[in-house]
Order: sequence, then structure tokens, then C-alpha cells
Amino acid sequence: MIRKTEDADRDAVLAVYDDAKQYFKTHGIPQWQKGTPDLNTLQNDMNRGYSYVLEKDGRIIGTACIIEEADPDYQIITEGSWLNEEPYVVIHRIAVLSSCKGKGLASELLAYAYEIARARGWGNIRIDTHEDNRSMRQLLAKNGFVQCGNVRVGKFKEPRIAYQKTL
Repeated sequence: MIRKTEDADRDAVLAVYDDAKQYFKTHGIPQWQKGTPDLNTLQNDMNRGYSYVLEKDGRIIGTACIIEEADPDYQIITEGSWLNEEPYVVIHRIAVLSSCKGKGLASELLAYAYEIARARGWGNIRIDTHEDNRSMRQLLAKNGFVQCGNVRVGKFKEPRIAYQKTL
């Protein structure tokens, strides 16, 4: 079941973030290694209504931030271009517990974002990831996302590979 994050879910979502941070560190991926996402990030996502959890058997095993507005970090794209400039939903901070990887759960979170986009009448999803995050890059390719170029994101303006999918 995928649903909006509730106040009681905070610790479980932070545990998913921490698990992902450790996974990245173990695999030499410098993504999420500067302290974020953190409680402030999560609270901001929740306040805006964009934080979601993936729950199985009463346990939160995944999370995603699904944003229903344009991302200012996506205004400038280099070494490529977006597929189009039509309205899009953004996916950030998608993570599944390491112990649950390989079961198609991240694809479920992506599919939920597609439903949100379609409900708005939008036909596009955008997402970005670190160049070294091979598992995410494979997930995006498997789910029909097209690599479009490079963007700089977050308060540290870190380089990321930008992807888009048209529905």
C-alpha cells in the first residue's frame, strides 16, 4: 500500500533514509552523504503533501517524495535537453530498505507517481540521480525513463543525471 506520510511514520521514514545512506556509503556512492535527507527535509515534504510511504504488512519499507509542481533545479539542463517542456511530476528521495531490494518495490513507487501525473492530466515524470548510483539508473532504464542530460540539485547544487518519462 502506498499512502501519504503521517506524523507517526517519521521515525520509519528516517530509518529508510538512513538505510539508503549506508547503502550508498558501502557502495561508494557519494549521494546523500552530506546529512540530507533529514528530519527537516521530511517535515517540509510532509507539510507540502508530497511525502509518501510504501507499507507492506504494516511495516514501512519505502518512501518517495512526489512533487506536483515544476522543480527550479530542472530549469537549467546541460549536455542534453528535456524531452518536452510540458507539465511534469517530480520524484525525489525515493528509497526502499536494502533488505527489500530486488522485489520491484521501487517500481511500485514510480507507478504511483504515474497515477498522480495522470490524475492531473500531465504526461511527464522527471527524476534525477547520481552518476554512480547504478541501481537507480538501471531501475529508471527498466521503467522507460530516458536520460536527458545533467542538472545541479539541492542546496549544494550537486551534479545529477536527469531523466524523463512520457506517459
